[in-house]
Amino acid sequence: MNPHDLKSMSVDELWSLHELVVSVLARKISSAQAELEQRFRELGQNTADSVKKVNHARRQYPHVFPKYRNPARPSETWAGRGKQPRWLTAELRSGKKLDDFRIPPSSDRRGAAAQGSGRPNKKTVRRRSA
Repeated sequence: MNPHDLKSMSVDELWSLHELVVSVLARKISSAQAELEQRFRELGQNTADSVKKVNHARRQYPHVFPKYRNPARPSETWAGRGKQPRWLTAELRSGKKLDDFRIPPSSDRRGAAAQGSGRPNKKTVRRRSA
């Protein structure tokens, strides 16, 4: 079909052509979709309906203990991840250092880390030669 033919067509003729194109496209799309679903079944894969049911929940991350505390408001803490809080950026601009706000490790966490799981370190285990 020539583009000039479209310009010379009336609105009614264009609309009927539009309806014809839409119906042909709908049939072709549905047949292609049925063909793809048949291929998925042959391969033993899930169909498009069951693929939509996949859970896209966020992965669970372990709890991170805070490393820095605001001395003016002790309830404000920061774990050192993500964007720095406003109180910390203001203090750093005034000349203080990041280590000034570091929270000393508690005895519970330090003791657990030092003791480990109760097993000796792999590097320190010596094997007896037979």
